[in-house]
Amino acid sequence: MIPEEKNEQKDFQTENADQETVTSEGKENTEGTSQGANEVETLKKENEELKDKYLRLYSEFDNFRRRTSKERVELLKTAGEDVLTSLLPVLDDFERASVSMAKATEVSAIKEGVSLIHNKIYKTLEQKGLKVMEDQRGKEFNSEIHEAITQIPAPTPDLKGKIVDVVENGYYLNEKVVRFAKVVIGA
Repeated sequence: MIPEEKNEQKDFQTENADQETVTSEGKENTEGTSQGANEVETLKKENEELKDKYLRLYSEFDNFRRRTSKERVELLKTAGEDVLTSLLPVLDDFERASVSMAKATEVSAIKEGVSLIHNKIYKTLEQKGLKVMEDQRGKEFNSEIHEAITQIPAPTPDLKGKIVDVVENGYYLNEKVVRFAKVVIGA
């Protein structure tokens, strides 16, 4: 062979080797690019799924919040319905008593009727959880259950700082004070 041919052959071989390298690198790049594209697509799908789950969860929570708010408002509107329904017979008794008082000539019959109605209303409220505070006279003043309306000189030295008189009874509703007892304190 001629030396020039050898050089051309070498050049041709190196050119082919370079092309093979480029081609194989291109294939590797293409494979890397396709893997990267697959990963991006997977992440995009996952992102969309998470957004969808988030939106569904958010709207479900929003619906729950609205529903509970609506139920709470309705509950407040009808909270006293049970008590009022149970007091209607007492109201009927008062109406009958009013009619009877117009015709009555005996005071003792009227007193007895009013006493019966008082007991009936007391029992009805007691069934609903209302409880009157026990007699507070002679006990220490407690600002958590009493409301002092005035202070007078103590009739005896042992009543100083204690309750002398109860102007209005206090009431509990299921162990919670719903009305403070209005009391007079000895000074």
